[in-house]
Amino acid sequence: MSQNFLSIYAKSFNWAGFFLPKKTYKKCSDLYDFCRTLDDIADQDLDLDIKKKLFEDLKKDFLNKNFNNKIINKIYGLVKNSQISTKIILDLFDGVEADLKNRVKLDTNNDLIIYSYRVAGTVGLMMAKILKVKSKNSLKSAIDLGIAMQLTNIARDVIEDSNRNRSYINPNFESIKETLKLADRFYDSSFKSINQIPLNCRFAIIVARRVYRQIGNEILKRKNIENYKNSGKIYVSNFGKLNQTFLSILDFIKLIFVKSDEHLRKNEHNIINEKINLDERI
Repeated sequence: MSQNFLSIYAKSFNWAGFFLPKKTYKKCSDLYDFCRTLDDIADQDLDLDIKKKLFEDLKKDFLNKNFNNKIINKIYGLVKNSQISTKIILDLFDGVEADLKNRVKLDTNNDLIIYSYRVAGTVGLMMAKILKVKSKNSLKSAIDLGIAMQLTNIARDVIEDSNRNRSYINPNFESIKETLKLADRFYDSSFKSINQIPLNCRFAIIVARRVYRQIGNEILKRKNIENYKNSGKIYVSNFGKLNQTFLSILDFIKLIFVKSDEHLRKNEHNIINEKINLDERI
């Protein structure tokens, strides 16, 4: 059997997925297959008109429930079984469509937060639905974890994005550091609500959160833009992942004694709510 997209591309998630029950991992893999298929349309080295046509065809298949398309069949299986609002998926389409331009430039932090919700906060929310999270604050925190991971991606991929004529942040190390600080605020707000995730899935999310956050720490070790540019793709080594996994055991224990507080990123969610009604999605 061929490998799924999750194991091929999302090494950090696949590492964490080892700690999920098999049936849950399969659902997460189906979600990732859909997200990766959509994301790859924007990132392929093809003419813009061709990418727009591929995007429109996939969106049409989604809207028309074309179950002959295996990817569409899988995502609708998740919609049904995990009570995922199709509005969340359409938000994801909107985020990817924003990249289908000759030049992409985000001018403000508000734009960055809204974009990060669309392309990744949506995924965090859908993942939480798959994991059967019910608490409204915990679902908001799942959005935060997705946004945090996307901000980490943006901080890591400045050069790669620049080569695609995309400018989510300014291409200097100060902007990269500021983006990682913003990501840290979202990582922090995602932590306490993890104890609302069913026990058999909780550790996997703690590991994913720690390993992905460590990418930001690896970026900061470069200290300046020259070292950053010379580093190529920055990632967490297997030893680093193992270390973060052991530290996740301490997080797991800590969560036993922590109560979920109010959602911490109200201001940022108000920014998103100016464009998107999150209550309708949650």
